Amino acid sequence: MKSLIYISIIFCIIACQKVGNEELNPSAQAEALLNIPEGFPEMLFPKGNELTAERWELGKRLFYDKALSIDKSISCGSCHKPALAFADDRQFSDGAFNRPGTRNAPSLANVGYQPYLLREGSVSTLEMQVLVPIQEHNEFNHNIVDIAKELQKDSTYVIMSLQAYNRVPDAFVITRAISNFQRTILSGNSNYDKYINQGVRSALNTTERRGMTLFFSSQTNCSSCHGGFNFSNYSFENNGLDSVYTDNGRLRFTNDSADEALFKVPSLRNVGLTAPYMHDGRFSSLKEVVNHYNSGGKNHRNKSALIQALSLTDNEKSELVAFLYSLTDYEFVNDLKWNEN
Repeated sequence: MKSLIYISIIFCIIACQKVGNEELNPSAQAEALLNIPEGFPEMLFPKGNELTAERWELGKRLFYDKALSIDKSISCGSCHKPALAFADDRQFSDGAFNRPGTRNAPSLANVGYQPYLLREGSVSTLEMQVLVPIQEHNEFNHNIVDIAKELQKDSTYVIMSLQAYNRVPDAFVITRAISNFQRTILSGNSNYDKYINQGVRSALNTTERRGMTLFFSSQTNCSSCHGGFNFSNYSFENNGLDSVYTDNGRLRFTNDSADEALFKVPSLRNVGLTAPYMHDGRFSSLKEVVNHYNSGGKNHRNKSALIQALSLTDNEKSELVAFLYSLTDYEFVNDLKWNEN
């Protein structure tokens, strides 16, 4: 009975707030949060989880709330930092109770365009993906039902949840709100984009332009996997990191030996900010990454046929690295709307 009275009071508060804010245009508020870069396709939101300012604000609050972890020590934002293109600068980010992670935290930039999530592509929607770090032993190590019970004791969360989804905080609200926020994490205004899409010829210098030519050439085949507006074809590949892998990659999802040590091709947008690199964070610099591909990698039965020794000169390797740095979108990482407070 007490809980029903409490919720009724909250509904009254919300009704009063809506009367006071009638002059605001909800669709205009939402549009301002979704800044789709030039040349990018439409961002699709699932039915029932369309973008609204209320859902975005709730999702952002949850994204930075350490209550999602069992010991209240970390949040989504702890491992996905805006200044680092929503990635981390550690090989493995610490989880609850300082447990080390098992894979390098990827960037969340443009994550809403990805057809499947995680390194092995085992999750098909952002709403489902939210559950993975929550329950993972080396991440939040929590239970979403218990998280919801805690949030229902917080009047601010109850008000925000009712405004956003017309229901109190529960598993549905938590997963939808966070994914709603994540779909607006869009990046596509790097110097490369200014050069290609906006015709700003001075956006890239001579070294960067030479690197771009190399990147898109048949000599390197970089764009065969890292192509398209997001610099990824989202395929699953083995790039010759090892002959024997401790992480079986996509195999652990499909149980198919043909998928052993295959990992989803990551986007290269903002790659200059997302070191260390690879699924296990073994490379600390882009120079190391280019040196790896230049060497042709190690032999593995599932290694991509595209991974071959490149015989690049030192100058060519430097040019390629310079081009990769030109994919950094500084307006994106410095956007104040990502700030926690």
